[in-house]
Amino acid sequence: QVQLVESGGGLVQAGGSLRLSCVASGSTFGKYAIGWFRQAPRKEREFVGAVDLGNTYYADSVKGRFTISRDNAKSTVYLQMNSLKPEDTAVYYCAATTGWRGYESASTYDYWGQGTQVTVSS
Repeated sequence: QVQLVESGGGLVQAGGSLRLSCVASGSTFGKYAIGWFRQAPRKEREFVGAVDLGNTYYADSVKGRFTISRDNAKSTVYLQMNSLKPEDTAVYYCAATTGWRGYESASTYDYWGQGTQVTVSS
């Protein structure tokens, strides 16, 4: 199994940027696709994006503003968030799966990090 730890959250003004990191340990990193999800208060967890070994995938709400990258040597996935909006405020989670499809569904993922808070002020 794999353990995931997110970091990089914080408070930022609208229009600003943050970079989240998701560090994996405990298993061969290359066998996992990694997804990013977020959950705002009183809302369901929603898909943000994902990266497998060759491709990245994004929700329409973040396309063009967020970028996911992967450094297999460091067992780390990054979520670069630019042009942040107040509606991006949420707890952000990374998750891992050995299934290579269905990335938009939270049920696809077997392992989750503890989450990191992102707050965007207007």
